[in-house]
Parts: sequence; C-alpha cells; structure tokens
Amino acid sequence: MRTFKLQTQVSADGYMAGPNGEMDWVSHPWSSDLSSYVDALTKPVDCIVLGRKLAEGFIPHWASQPEGEQQSTIDKFNTTPKVVISDSLTESPWENATVKGGDLVETINQLKDQPGGDIIAYGGGTLVSALLAANLVDDIHLFVNPTAIGKGMPVFTPQGYQQLELVTATSFACGMAVVNYRPRP
Repeated sequence: MRTFKLQTQVSADGYMAGPNGEMDWVSHPWSSDLSSYVDALTKPVDCIVLGRKLAEGFIPHWASQPEGEQQSTIDKFNTTPKVVISDSLTESPWENATVKGGDLVETINQLKDQPGGDIIAYGGGTLVSALLAANLVDDIHLFVNPTAIGKGMPVFTPQGYQQLELVTATSFACGMAVVNYRPRP
C-alpha cells in the first residue's frame, strides 16, 4: 500500500487559512534548508491530491513556469499526475489531472491500493479537514509559520480527537518549523 502524505501550511496558532481562506500570512521566501526538506519529502511522490479550489491556483501557477523557482520543482509539479477531489467538476480542465468525486474514503483507498510511489495532498481547508477526520493520512507534515492569525480555518476539526505520534520537529533558517506526525493506530 502506498504512503499518503499531507503537507499543509499552518499558522503558529493552528490555522491553515484565515476566515475567508486568506494565505497572506504564509512566510516567504523559504530558506535553502527548507527547500531541501521539501525536495526529500516529494522525491518519492508520483501522485498529487488537491481539492478543487486549491487546484484552480496550484496547477496554473506551476504551468506558468514561475520565475524564482527551481526548474526541478517546476518540472516535478507539472509532470506528476494530479487527482482533483471535486463534486462540482465532471472533467478536468487541466493537463495531467483527473477529477474524482463521490466517496472520499473510497477514492483515497483506491489510490493507496494502486502500485506506485507515495501520494501527497496539499492543504486546501475542506479537503485537509475531511482527510484527517476520516483518518486517511499516513504522514502529516505541518509547515508552521511564525505568525499567529487569531482566527481562521483550523487544521483539525472538532470531530473527536486524534492521537498523533511525533516523528520529527525541525526548525529552518527562514523561521519556519516543520512538525511531522503520524496517526497512532
């Protein structure tokens, strides 16, 4: 079975976006040590899972070949097949992306049962909360930004608590930290 990873930005007080989805608090630019961490995290990945709202920005952003990004990162995000979770889209408007709707648990378990490398989901509030609430994620990487925003969309919803096991906590030169957890069985 493939490993399903989650990478999401989080404020120091536990929010992945502001109340209206704002992401203006996310730290940039990243330091080279954080970029190296991300490279190692994504190296075994051969499938990216995105919610529709995030896909609408993520896919065109990387397709535009953004300046200031490493070409290897641009290539990785453009060539890796993507699955967009959406009940409102019936087909993908993007290259190298398929749309899956319906039962989230069934969709993710089908992906995990296929042969291949790791799968990674990137934070979009609705998708992240649903994945965590359904205990579908094997490896959680919270990119903690040195900013408290006071209110917003929490990473973990109050649908009962989930025990996590700390794998690593790493600080980076840019002031961010990555906390890596795995759900306890």
